Amino acid sequence: MAQPFQRHFVQELDQLKSTIIRMGSLAEHAIADALTALQDRREDLAQSVIESDPKIDAFEIKVDDAVVDLLALQQPVATDLRFLVGALKINTELERVGDHAVNIAESARAFARLSLLPIHPEIPRMGAIAHTMLHNAIDGFIRGDALICREVLRNDDLIDEMNKRVVRDLVEAIRKDPSHLDQSLELIRVSRNLERVADLSTNIAEEVIFMAEARVVKHRFQDRDPAP
Repeated sequence: MAQPFQRHFVQELDQLKSTIIRMGSLAEHAIADALTALQDRREDLAQSVIESDPKIDAFEIKVDDAVVDLLALQQPVATDLRFLVGALKINTELERVGDHAVNIAESARAFARLSLLPIHPEIPRMGAIAHTMLHNAIDGFIRGDALICREVLRNDDLIDEMNKRVVRDLVEAIRKDPSHLDQSLELIRVSRNLERVADLSTNIAEEVIFMAEARVVKHRFQDRDPAP
C-alpha cells in the first residue's frame, strides 16, 4: 500500500499535469483566435487575444513554483524526475506560444486597419499546420504519446520552407509596389511568428518523447523516428 506521502506526491503530479493542460488549452485557443482575427479582419478578437496573455503568464508562474517545490521537497527520480524536468521546459515553451499569439494578434489588428490587401495564400495554410502541430504536441503530453509527437517533428521543416516562400513573395511585392509596404511587413511578421510557434511545438514534442522514452531527440535527427 502506498504511503500517505507517496499518495500526496502522485496527487501533486496529477495537479501539475492538469495545470499545464489548462495552460496549453489557453495557448492553443490564443493562436486559433489570432489567426481568425487576421483572416476575418476582426480587431475585437485580436484585442481579446492580447488581453488574455496575462492568464498564460500567471499559469507559467504557477507551474514554475509547483515544479521547484516538488523538486526540492520530494527529490524525485527516474520517470517522475523526467516528467518534472520536461514540465518545466514545456511550461516555458507554452508561455512563449502565448507571446507569439499576441504578436500575431497585434499584426492582425494593424492589418485590418491598413487596407483590404489579400492575405498571402500560404499564411492560412501555415496557420493550420502550426496550430495542428501545437494541438498534437499538447495531446501527446496529455496521453504520454511519443508517436504523435514524432509526427509533430516531421512538419517542422515544412513550416520553415513555407515561411521562406512567404517572406520572399512579400519582399518582391514590396519591391513592385511600395504602397503595400506596411501591410506586407505585418504579414511577414505573422509568418515569422507562425514559424516560431512551429519551433516551440517541436520543442514540446521533443520533451514529451523524452518523458515517455528517456530518449533525447533534440538536434539528433536520426533518433526522431523509433528504431525498427
